[in-house]
Amino acid sequence: MARVLSLFRPQPFLALIRRRKPPLCKMSMDSSARLVFAAAVEAVQPDTIVRQSIDRKEDSVSIDGHKFTLKHNLHLVGFGKAVLGMAAEAEKILGDHLVKGVISVPKGIQQTLQEHGKGHLLLKENSRIKVMEGAKNNLPDADAQKAAEGIKQLASELTENDILLVLISGGGSALLPAPLPPISLVEKLDVTRKLAAAGATIQELNTVRRALSFLKGGGLAHFAHPAKVVALILSDVIGDPLDLIASGPTVRGEVWSEEVLSVLERYKLLNSLPCSIKEVLGRTGPRWKETKGESTSSQYVHNVVIGSNLVALMCAGRRARELGFRPVVVATGVCGDVRSVSRLYGLLARFACSREEPPPEIAAEILRLGPEVGVESWDLCRTMQVLGEGRTEGWGATCLLAGGEPTVELTGMGRGGRNQELAMRVGLELRDLGIPPNGPVFLSGGTDGQDGPTEAAGAITDGGLYEEAQAQGLHIETFLNNNDSYTFFSSLSAGKRLLVPGLTCTNVMDVHMLLIPPIPITIR
Repeated sequence: MARVLSLFRPQPFLALIRRRKPPLCKMSMDSSARLVFAAAVEAVQPDTIVRQSIDRKEDSVSIDGHKFTLKHNLHLVGFGKAVLGMAAEAEKILGDHLVKGVISVPKGIQQTLQEHGKGHLLLKENSRIKVMEGAKNNLPDADAQKAAEGIKQLASELTENDILLVLISGGGSALLPAPLPPISLVEKLDVTRKLAAAGATIQELNTVRRALSFLKGGGLAHFAHPAKVVALILSDVIGDPLDLIASGPTVRGEVWSEEVLSVLERYKLLNSLPCSIKEVLGRTGPRWKETKGESTSSQYVHNVVIGSNLVALMCAGRRARELGFRPVVVATGVCGDVRSVSRLYGLLARFACSREEPPPEIAAEILRLGPEVGVESWDLCRTMQVLGEGRTEGWGATCLLAGGEPTVELTGMGRGGRNQELAMRVGLELRDLGIPPNGPVFLSGGTDGQDGPTEAAGAITDGGLYEEAQAQGLHIETFLNNNDSYTFFSSLSAGKRLLVPGLTCTNVMDVHMLLIPPIPITIR
């Protein structure tokens, strides 16, 4: 611990004149936080990320360093909440070589985009891409299954001269249900629901989904063989694991029955399995018969993550710098209970706002909490070192950025979401650190524009939250106990602290932001 804390000792006074701090923008810290969040969302717009990832030159296209020849041999499939906008942009760039396409998108998405003035994310009337809507309320249904069958049929008809462009985003798993016969969609959904309710991890859920599906776990790539497959992926999963995003339809990874049975036994579901699932799991060998050359098919499949939480945070950091803040990206895998996450951000704020070297107990507690909420100790040491240098060298305002997907323990029946509840809890942590412009500001927002069943993406808070609520007769603890964060922020000061960007058409999890004002330094 002594070695870690030594990183934060003040540097010589001469360091003060060696670095130029960016001029701080005159606008309020609340307004700055909103602009930085908007930049994060803009960076991962579906049309933007597709346009940036495809380099078209005459009759060839380069994607992630791989070059492909276009000879009216391009086919397109897609599934996910952001895929409609991705497909529209892909067709603009490559449409003259596109033979046909099929995409599976959420129920009502076309009308919703039209109503929100997002017509640029819709396909043209003469498009060669067939749009199929399904998975109402993000649950697999018969419409989504029909779309999956259409995608499977298209992939199965391809030859070695063809290119299959696959577009994937969050929500893709529910929009690509293809249970192995004789399993019905209802039976497959019932098993995964029971697993989730029993506390199964995303990895365990994915293991079962892949074993019971035609298309997940590399199934789509299998049916497309021997065509070249290029998947452009907008990730909504911590760490961007290719096999977990939409359950990895283009990522080869066979699952054996023993592995699945072990998961089901762990959660005491073996005895309640329907006969159809027992039949499928009782089969020997892989889900499908390999075709010639498929065992080395990795050379035919290219998976590229073109949008992620890190992409959003890096762009947010550039906007923060333009506004006069020194950006620091802390981590992109924040998870765990919002109580622990809020405590971590509160401690980081105390560390940053201290005019003198903080007590070692603060750094020790930060490092203890880190692993609990998915943040590596090294990232926290690096962050505290930067904050320490900023304090001793007078760098000015700082913008800490992080992302991920924390969780909320439901104890009540109120309306809210993890971002709004996190903002409430951080507001309590900041209570004695002053109010803007002399105190820190915290923002938490979902990049999809919707935090839980509310119209808000999140909220903005600061050290004045508690007193402001008390003055208006709002008791924060009561709202927290009822998981009623949206009602709280809507009632507080006419909802001015809510973050309401509207429909964003994308999703790369959440953005957390802690703005630290310039801290007067003590020169000894």
